[in-house]
Amino acid sequence: MTDAVPPPPAPGVAPGAGPAELPPADSLLITDHLSKSFGGLHAVSEVTFWIPERGIVSIIGPNGAGKTTFFNMLTGLYRPTTGRIAYRGRDITALRPDRITALGVARTFQNIRLFGTMTALENVLVGEHARMKAGLIGSILRTPGVRREEKAVREKAREVLEYVGLPPRVHGMRAVNLAYGDQRRVEIARALASDPTLLLLDEPTAGMNADESARLVEFVRRLRDERGVAILLIEHDMKVVMSLSERVTVLDHGEKVAEGEPQTVAANPRVVEAYLGKRGGAA
Repeated sequence: MTDAVPPPPAPGVAPGAGPAELPPADSLLITDHLSKSFGGLHAVSEVTFWIPERGIVSIIGPNGAGKTTFFNMLTGLYRPTTGRIAYRGRDITALRPDRITALGVARTFQNIRLFGTMTALENVLVGEHARMKAGLIGSILRTPGVRREEKAVREKAREVLEYVGLPPRVHGMRAVNLAYGDQRRVEIARALASDPTLLLLDEPTAGMNADESARLVEFVRRLRDERGVAILLIEHDMKVVMSLSERVTVLDHGEKVAEGEPQTVAANPRVVEAYLGKRGGAA
């Protein structure tokens, strides 16, 4: 398998989803007819998809549409049954999650997965591990270079926590004792600590009130504008999706049924049908 991956053919979109678009050759990430089956269950079926450099893209769909399975394939937690994933022109389909992280892809989870007994700062330090240079021997011997690197990563962890809106008084608190919204921010900070060029956010506003969601929308825009990070979201809050996304992809029963600008997608009959559950999908 070679690293270089040519652009895939025009994506297969379910009937009624509108004309197919060809992914731009310079896209940050491209999936080529990506599928994942669990026995007889087709969780994701033939999805071709792309994310532009510095883009903000959302994936929406009813419960059970295959959104998180799709995320899990992009980040190496699941290996696709068929199809390919290319990141910056390199085939990453079969790479381990740590290798994909090292290339610049980071994520959060629908259900927060912090280390509860560790502090906010310690959780972010875990995210920086992918970028540390010290090996096992250096860490044991505590060489001057290792001590300098450890000091630098701690300073960076504090900076990232403040960047996501968490003041110094929170840094030493155990994650389990933080408010829900602050736990979400720590998880985002941990993902940012690996210096990603693509950040995947799985339902980042889940459990947030309207004010918290609005602040997250502004933060995501600032993250893209200031740090050049491309963002891919799974999100159920349509107000967030419509106000933030430049492109929206809709999955239903594992298939891509619509894709395009938010207003166009929202008016698509297939999207309305999927959310109303007329074909048996969960609302």
